[in-house]
Amino acid sequence: MSASTRPIRDRSTVGRFPSVTLGFGEDTEEEKEQPKENNAQKENACQQWLRKVCRCCHPKSNEDDNAETLVTGSTTDLDKEDEKNDRKPVTTDIDINGNRHIGEVVLFMKANKVPDFTLSYIFVFTELLLKVRSINLMKSKSGENRTEHHTNRYHGDDFVIRRGQNFQLWITLSRPFNPNTDKLHLELKTGPLPTVSKETHVIIPLVEALEGNRWEAAVVAQDDKRLNLSVNSSPSAVIGRYQLTVETNCANGPASFTADPANDIYMLFNPWCEGDTVFMDSEDVRQEYVLNDVGRIYYGTENQIGARTWNYGQFDNGILAACLYILEKSGTLPSGWGDSVNVVRIISAMVNSPDDQGVLEGNWSGDYSGGTSPTAWSGSVEILKAYHKNKGSPVKYGQCWVFAGVVTTVLRCLGIPCRPVTNFNSAHDTDVSLTTDVYLDENLEPIDHLNADSIWNFHVWNDCWMARPDLPPGNGGWQAVDATPQETSQGSYRCGPASLAAVRNGQVYLKYDCPFVFAEVNSDKIYWQKNANGTFTQIYSEKKTVGHYISTKAVGSDERNDITDLYKYPEGTEEERIAVETACRYGSKASAFSSSKAEDVSVEVTMDGQGPTMGNDAELTITLRNSSSEKRTVTLNSQAVVMYYTGVPKATVRKHTVEVDVPPKSGETAYKDYKDQLVDQAALMLTLSGRVRETQQVQATQFSFRLRTPDLIIKASKTPIGKAVVGEKTAIEISFTNPLPQVLKAVTFNMEGLGLLTARKIKYGDIGSRASVSLTEYFIPTLPGPRKLLASLDCKQLTQVHGVTDITVEEKSNSSVGRSEQGSTIYGSISNDFCF
Repeated sequence: MSASTRPIRDRSTVGRFPSVTLGFGEDTEEEKEQPKENNAQKENACQQWLRKVCRCCHPKSNEDDNAETLVTGSTTDLDKEDEKNDRKPVTTDIDINGNRHIGEVVLFMKANKVPDFTLSYIFVFTELLLKVRSINLMKSKSGENRTEHHTNRYHGDDFVIRRGQNFQLWITLSRPFNPNTDKLHLELKTGPLPTVSKETHVIIPLVEALEGNRWEAAVVAQDDKRLNLSVNSSPSAVIGRYQLTVETNCANGPASFTADPANDIYMLFNPWCEGDTVFMDSEDVRQEYVLNDVGRIYYGTENQIGARTWNYGQFDNGILAACLYILEKSGTLPSGWGDSVNVVRIISAMVNSPDDQGVLEGNWSGDYSGGTSPTAWSGSVEILKAYHKNKGSPVKYGQCWVFAGVVTTVLRCLGIPCRPVTNFNSAHDTDVSLTTDVYLDENLEPIDHLNADSIWNFHVWNDCWMARPDLPPGNGGWQAVDATPQETSQGSYRCGPASLAAVRNGQVYLKYDCPFVFAEVNSDKIYWQKNANGTFTQIYSEKKTVGHYISTKAVGSDERNDITDLYKYPEGTEEERIAVETACRYGSKASAFSSSKAEDVSVEVTMDGQGPTMGNDAELTITLRNSSSEKRTVTLNSQAVVMYYTGVPKATVRKHTVEVDVPPKSGETAYKDYKDQLVDQAALMLTLSGRVRETQQVQATQFSFRLRTPDLIIKASKTPIGKAVVGEKTAIEISFTNPLPQVLKAVTFNMEGLGLLTARKIKYGDIGSRASVSLTEYFIPTLPGPRKLLASLDCKQLTQVHGVTDITVEEKSNSSVGRSEQGSTIYGSISNDFCF
C-alpha cells in the first residue's frame, strides 16, 4: 500500500487533531523499563509503543473492526513514490462518502527512543473524533415543524419557528453516538457580539428528559449514525436570526460543526405559547391579528366612515428579512429583542423617519412630487421591500394610515398580534394639557397662530397585544402604539405602547405615552376668549367632542367593529368624568376643569344621508334648540375652511355672521367656493360660535365633513367566462367616472394583490371633465384560494379613489393545461366590495 505526506519537523505541526495527546516529551520510568519486544512474532516494539501512548489510535487488532492499518516506509521510498505518481501529500480526513473518519497521525521518532528505527512515516487510519456530517432542520413548509409553529405561510425555505415551542431536527454523525462516552450540545448565536449573559449566545444542553420553558434538547430516536433531537426554546428568547453550530466531545477530544447559513434559525414571538408575553388564548383572534395578511383600514369622518382594503403581506418573500433589517437598522442591542414592549417601541420609532432614517417619510403638504402620494398605496409589501433594497433610505410618502398599515405588517410578521385602529375626531394635544384648546379673539374669531392643538377628522394608529409586567396588574392586553411622527417620546418620534386599560381609567402617569393617547380619545375641548389686557378666559367647553367611533376590522369578517368602549367609558357617565378628572390632575391646565353651568340654548350641525359627493353642493343643517320658556336671540358666526384630515386648515372658503331667532335655520356651502382649494381627503370644517343676547351664554362648536369620492369599479372583463387558475392568464376591467367639471391630469392607476400580481403602476394620462374610462389588465395568479385584488387612482386633482374585488383562484389541474391561449381571457368568480 502506497501513501505520501509532507515531512513534519516538530510536534507543533502534528495536528489534524490538536487536542489529542500523542505522548511526546520526556520518557517516563515506565517507558524506559518497557521491554523492546514482548513477542516478535505478533507485535514489534513500535506497535507496542504506539498502543501505549495512543490507545485510541492503535488498539489491539482483535479489539474491534476499526483496528488501524499501518503503513511504514523510509522517507526516500515515499518521496520517490510521490515523484513517480505525481501525487500531492495526503491532507484529507474524510473518505469520499463521508462515512469513515480517517485520522492521519504523523510521528517523528528519534533513533535513541525506539531502537532500530530511523525517521519514518506512520499513517494511522482510524476514527478519532465524533464529528457532525450534516444537519436536517426539517424545514419543509408542509412538515411538522413549520406547520406546528404556524410559519408555513412564510415564503422561502428559511427555517422560521416561534419561541417557547418544541421543534425537531436530525443530525448525521461520523459514527454512531454513544451516550456513555460521547457528549453533544447545540449553540445558537445572534447579533454582532453574541454573549451568554445577554442571551444572544445560547447553549442548548442534551438532557435525559425535556421539562419545557427553557432551552434544552433530548435524543428521541437514533438510526445508526443519525440522531433525532427534540429541542425546546425559551418563551422569553431573543427574536431574530440565529446561527446554529453543533459541538461534540469524546475521549479523543472536541469537534465543532461550522455554522452554515442554510441552517440559520429565524425565531419569532409566539402568541400560541402561554409563557410568551404576546400569548392570546383564542384561535380566532390569533388567526385574525397574526395570520391574516389582508385587512381593512377606516377613514373619513364620524358621519361618513369609509374603508379601504390593505395588503399587509407579512408572509411575502423578503418581508421577514426586511423586518429584521429594521431592527438591525435601529442600532438597538439584540439582547433587548426578547422584550415585546421594547420591540414595539423600536418599531414605532423606526417606521417613521424624522430622526432615525426609518421606513417612511411623512408628508402632509399636498405636494408629493419625488415620491408616491400616500393615498396611492394599497399595501405594505412594496414599501418594505423598497426600504430594504435601498439600504435604509426612507420611502416617500406616508400619512397616518400608511404608517399604521406598515406597523401592522411588521408586528404580525415578527409574531406580535396587531391591528390598525381608527379614531374619529382625534385630538392632537401639543402641550400636555390633556385638553384641546381653541383660542378666540374679542370678536369670537379663531386666532390661528395660537391654535396649535387640532382635532383630526380621523387618525389611524395600532393596537398590539401583550402582557405588561412593567406595569401594575390589570394593564396587560391591548396596547396603543402610534408610528405617525407627531410628538417625541424619550427623544424619538414614537408613541406607546400605552395600556388601553390605563387610558380608559385616566391613569396617565403609567408608561408609555398614556397622556397623549388619552387626549386623543377623551380630552375636553376648551374655548378661550382674549381679554382686553391680553389674558384669556375660558368661555365654553365641549365634553363629548373627541374620540368617536373608534374602529377596527372585526374578527373573521370585513365588518367594522366599534371598540370605543375599550378606550373610554360611555360619554357623560360618572366613570367617564372620574377618568377625565383623574387624568387632568397630571395635565398642565387642571384649572380649566370648572363645574358646568346651566345652559338653555344648544347648537347642533347635521348632514343628510352619507353626505355630499365630490362635484356637488354640501348641504348642512344648523339646529339651535331653546329649552327655556323665553325667546332667545343668538348672534351666530360661521366659517367654512378647507383642511387637511389632520385638522390643519388650508384656506377659508366662506365666512358669515347672522342673527337668528330660535328655532333653527339652515346653510349650505357651494362647490364653486371650495373646488380650487381641496386637498388630500376633500375635507372641510364648519366652525360656529355665538352669544345669546338675553343671557350672554356662549355657544361654540366645530363640524367636519368630507366630499365623498367615486369608486373604482373592478369587474370581470367582457370575455367568455372561465375560472381563475394558478399559472393561467386572467383579465379584469377597471372603470371610473370623473365627477369633477375639470380635467384630471396625469392619472395613475395602481394595482396589487397577494398571490395575484405584484404592485403595478399604470400611467393612464388625462381624464376629461365628467368622462368615463375603462381599462383591461391581465395577470397570472401564483397562489390558489380566495384572493383580493386592490386598485386605486391617483392624480393631483383627486385622491382616495379605490376599489377591491374578491377573486377565487383554483389549483391548476391536468384538464386545464393548454386552456389559456394567446388572445383568450381567464378570470375568476368575482364579487364587488367597494367603499368610499
